Amino acid sequence: MKLGVFTVLFADQSFEEMLDTAQKAGLDAVEIGTGGNPGNAHCPLDELLESEEKRKQYRDAVESRGLTISAFSCHANPISPDPAYAKESHETFIKTVRLAEMLHVPVVNCFSGTAGDHEGAKYPNWPVVPWPTEYNDVLQWQWEKKLIPYWKEAGQFAKDHGIKVGLELHGGFLVHTPYTVLKLREATCDAIGANLDPSHLWWQGIEPVGAIKILGKAGAIHHFHAKDTYIDQDNVNMYGLTDMQPYENVQTRAWTFRSVGCGHGVNEWSDMMSALRTYGYDYVVSIEHEDPLMSIEEGFNRAVTNLKSVLIKDKPADMWWA
Repeated sequence: MKLGVFTVLFADQSFEEMLDTAQKAGLDAVEIGTGGNPGNAHCPLDELLESEEKRKQYRDAVESRGLTISAFSCHANPISPDPAYAKESHETFIKTVRLAEMLHVPVVNCFSGTAGDHEGAKYPNWPVVPWPTEYNDVLQWQWEKKLIPYWKEAGQFAKDHGIKVGLELHGGFLVHTPYTVLKLREATCDAIGANLDPSHLWWQGIEPVGAIKILGKAGAIHHFHAKDTYIDQDNVNMYGLTDMQPYENVQTRAWTFRSVGCGHGVNEWSDMMSALRTYGYDYVVSIEHEDPLMSIEEGFNRAVTNLKSVLIKDKPADMWWA
């Protein structure tokens, strides 16, 4: 496995400064935003699509530092009930897939999206309970009329261009669990898989090693984010796990994103690395920093230190003892 970083935390740095930071930290890879929620601070998407020379300079800047690009990321909502936002999200995804093919980047990470509850809706609707039955009716409509039709076309487009799609299992979106990503994959194509981030699993009550086993057996882990979550049980008792308080309300929130090792012990992260290797994922572990208690530098360095202590980098030896 290789260690990387999702470079949005270095958005205030230039492209080359960001690469220098990753190289200095001893990383192997960078994951770069191309638009949508991650922004495009390090990827002028249209310029790169239009110029072979600029693509060569871009690739050379990465490779000259001993780095690779693990994925391009454009997390947005391509099935939003807001037509303008859906169009922008879709166009960014299409452009990102094309650039990924040109630069030999194997994965594009994004969200599945969330539709409204009917054709004339103004806002996304994320049903989370089956009763009253109207919620289940909404969910079925979203999947049959919006989610599956969109990803049948978009997933096949990615597959035709040799790109895997890593859908982040994130609350608020229709694909947010191992079951939902496998359901969508079965209904579309095998280019669809997970950008697996344990931080979003813990607060849903999903044990990450178990999720790795489920998705790894299906060959459906396309990328992996390294971010932790601290669960505050006292606050869970008050607000529940679907806590709607702003992320900055750390004292009262039921759960809070943390740097690797600050929500769950290094032993648990070691178990995840072992499970990834056991169930067929031997690609990049990409650090994502969203810790409200630490500076970017401290949170990033803490994650690097903790992950370097548990990452399995070398290929396994022959079983000389057996």
